[in-house]
Amino acid sequence: MSNPVSALQGVVSEGFAKVTEAGLRGMITLRGDQSSRRVKDASTDVAGVDFPGTRECNCVGEMGIAWMSPDELLVMTPYAEVVDATARIAEALKEEHALVVNVSDARAVFIIEGAGAREVLAKLCPVDLSRDVFRPGMFRRTRLAQAPVAFWARDETTFELVCFRSEAQYVFDVLSMSAKTGSEVNYL
Repeated sequence: MSNPVSALQGVVSEGFAKVTEAGLRGMITLRGDQSSRRVKDASTDVAGVDFPGTRECNCVGEMGIAWMSPDELLVMTPYAEVVDATARIAEALKEEHALVVNVSDARAVFIIEGAGAREVLAKLCPVDLSRDVFRPGMFRRTRLAQAPVAFWARDETTFELVCFRSEAQYVFDVLSMSAKTGSEVNYL
């Protein structure tokens, strides 16, 4: 049996912001009616965080729930717990019209941190990342250069970003280029 490894095995790039591939993260796609008490309970019981509002992500450590669309959530757990967590959600929703899929090995997670983290993302994404508009806990699905991504603000200077594993090297490269010392725009 092989040992699981993350897409880029923790690679780091340092410039005016730090970009780090975060390693393995348990991620479950949950599609269903978000107004359903069962969907809310199943996701919050596994993640141990409050249910997010529209375009929000509630995270504590590796545990979290992100609003992906009106009928989709991303439930996050430690990687070692994701198989059990997926089964628990599926069991809780067996009488509900829902889809529960472990997508952990199909995704990569990056952390962008430092005073320039907003600028790194703003140079690559069509999202208003000004501090008065994009606050901690807010979440967006968008494009980063040519790649579909989702990201959220952990706090004022830390963002987490999820992309397809197959695009991890490209996403890391463009994030690193955007964070390169000397490329600051100093707008945000």
